Amino acid sequence: MASPAPNAPLRLGTIAPNFQADTTTGPIDFHEFIGDNWVILFSHPEDYTPVCTTELGEMARLEPEFKKRGVKLIGLSANTLGSHEGWISDIKDVTGSQVEFPIIADKERKVAYLYDMIDYQDTTNVDEKGIAFTIRSVFVIDPKKTIRTILAYPASTGRNSAEILRIVDSLQTGDKHKVTTPINWVPGDDVIVHPSIKGEEATRMFPNLKAVKPYLRFTPLPKDA
Repeated sequence: MASPAPNAPLRLGTIAPNFQADTTTGPIDFHEFIGDNWVILFSHPEDYTPVCTTELGEMARLEPEFKKRGVKLIGLSANTLGSHEGWISDIKDVTGSQVEFPIIADKERKVAYLYDMIDYQDTTNVDEKGIAFTIRSVFVIDPKKTIRTILAYPASTGRNSAEILRIVDSLQTGDKHKVTTPINWVPGDDVIVHPSIKGEEATRMFPNLKAVKPYLRFTPLPKDA
């Protein structure tokens, strides 16, 4: 599947657009960076801002959990590399967590426009030139470079890192077992048998299946799954 045309809307199932950029760990080609991994690309309005500082610290703290799941993290902020590097020091001072994953330097908003991360609503979320900062976007991208989840938060609202991790768990569990996950699901809870799995195939694959309705069938997963 080809990448979307320039300015084409990004939707779930779209191939993540490729780009080249400078980051705090060196220059990257995004598709090469993804490789055979899952990736979370997440943007921030600006360096040295209070909400962003707490978010970067928490994602750095949770990076080992993401790595266990084969997930690479990469941040983005509309500032220069020099600014990012100083900010990383502040993040360590404030949160105690060292940011090891790359942060994209997107001063010209090239990646931000490519991924539609720009805030058109909040007129206070602009730089000294009046150019809109990025919002708090999150893209969960799978090893096929397909966008699987898109989240967008306003500049004033910090993200829920546990929810981002839960989404990864849900997607990976669904891919592996042909299931979907109900509301508030966390690993270890019962899952829902995918509607495409019918009749005897469903009972063979999921011997402990419990049919609440013909279209709603719960099942536990093996403890080692």
